[in-house]
Amino acid sequence: MVRISTTLLVATAAIVALASRDSVSAHGGQPAHARSPERLEQRRLFMAEGKRSLKDCANSEASRRLQQRAVARRAAKADSIRAERRQRRRLDVDTVVSTSHKSNLTGLTNETDASELFGDEVKCILEPEVTQGPYYVNGELVRSDVREDQEGVDLYAEVQIIDVNTCEPVEGLYVDFWHCNATGVYSGIVASGNGDSSDATNVDKTFLRGLTPTDEDGVASYTSIFPGHYTSRATHIHLIGTYNGTLLENNTYSGGYASHVGQLFFDQDLISEVEATAPYSTNTQELTTNADDSILSEEAAEDFDPFL
Repeated sequence: MVRISTTLLVATAAIVALASRDSVSAHGGQPAHARSPERLEQRRLFMAEGKRSLKDCANSEASRRLQQRAVARRAAKADSIRAERRQRRRLDVDTVVSTSHKSNLTGLTNETDASELFGDEVKCILEPEVTQGPYYVNGELVRSDVREDQEGVDLYAEVQIIDVNTCEPVEGLYVDFWHCNATGVYSGIVASGNGDSSDATNVDKTFLRGLTPTDEDGVASYTSIFPGHYTSRATHIHLIGTYNGTLLENNTYSGGYASHVGQLFFDQDLISEVEATAPYSTNTQELTTNADDSILSEEAAEDFDPFL
């Protein structure tokens, strides 16, 4: 991941290893902390098998083709972002010290060849079932840029979906992507604890929400801002993968079946750096760290890394 001034480019954001559809389902209303021993055993078996399958895929011809295309795709994206930043005359020439989830590369600059940045093998496997949270809204717009008028650190992210049964990318899966804004407010929701609960107009707002289908490489790309925080939760992004739905004339997506419900997180030092800037620094809600987040503590397990 490369940070360019007030921009974050997330490379190899996540690989969602899809099991058979029978073994992957959406959140059914059961609290995350109340999983039965049987459910926990299913989770353990899925993670073990998924990790083995993903490792097998890494040496396949399909994986090599995907990796070559990923380098080219991300290089083009990096060039596009650099050009945009130069045009806006805000390009930062400082290098960024890598952290464990950003990169283990050193000596990077804004002009580093993209193949050096994006040539790593995929390493992340996501758990098949995580709570979607109370602020999910269906029927959102199909789009990749969800920023609208929201201020914050620009975030460019991509999620790649691989079927570990075939080692092939999953094309045409609609990935729903949503999170709160820099001050901890979700659009489309009027509720206590979500900003000004007396502001009824928020129910009609759509910022920082959207769906986009995966392409032939199984990739869904997004342009957003780095999420803020709200009381009791660490900084995170929600994802839902849906198939067999209908794209409506008003450019929204309806129906279908959820094959993955997940959440993505960020390194704490990166969160701290972003939170020190405006408008994040104006957020008066209590900041919950990754170490104190109940959902993250359940998700984190051996060979399971939900961090961008």
